[in-house]
Amino acid sequence: MDALSKNKIKWIRSLRLKKNRDAEALFIVEGTKMVQEILDGDFAHVECLVTTDESFDSMSLAFHTDVSTMKSISGLSTPGTLLAVIRKPELKTEEVGWTLALDGVQDPGNMGTIIRTADWFGIKEIICSQNTVDCFNPKVIQSTMGSIFRVNVRYENLEEYFDKESRPIYGALLEGENMHTITPPKEGILLMGNEGSGISSELIAAISHPIHIPGSGGAESLNVAVATGILLSKLSS
Repeated sequence: MDALSKNKIKWIRSLRLKKNRDAEALFIVEGTKMVQEILDGDFAHVECLVTTDESFDSMSLAFHTDVSTMKSISGLSTPGTLLAVIRKPELKTEEVGWTLALDGVQDPGNMGTIIRTADWFGIKEIICSQNTVDCFNPKVIQSTMGSIFRVNVRYENLEEYFDKESRPIYGALLEGENMHTITPPKEGILLMGNEGSGISSELIAAISHPIHIPGSGGAESLNVAVATGILLSKLSS
């Protein structure tokens, strides 16, 4: 197993930036559990593997480094023993069913949790506005806990996307219908908005079915990832 070179270190660090991830169609996965899941599955997507474990099975794409260097290339406060550079999966055309649409979600932790939640409820496709956080951001990847490999995430002009859709569009709005009173159809789109400002005004007009989550406490609003999970549990059941 070769040692990690300075050029490799520089290259891996460069993938922290979205423009470099896009240009090379690569992203970083960290943590022993997540990397091992990749190695146990489709190893063809692995571009490079870095480990601090000298006993790790030797392979042509694996490089050894020390703990200090791993910390310098890692985005985690406490890096694990494995880091992988992965080729982005090809986008797939999913069967019609329920699709989740995200308008301007900004927080990487929220985005990762939403992807993981969509995976839990069997949602195979998420359509994002162009100003939604990059799904291959290292913090997003970490929060998905592996679900990024099972959910198709793509970025579109949502106005144009909705114009071409015949499925009903459910949008999370405070003035919407109580979610407990609706009978959801077999297929549709759930639109969730930005953490602070909600769904943008130009997209509200596209919503055919505004819905809301009733509450009895004093909180002003729900976290967008939590709200997404609650609504998906109703709509996808």
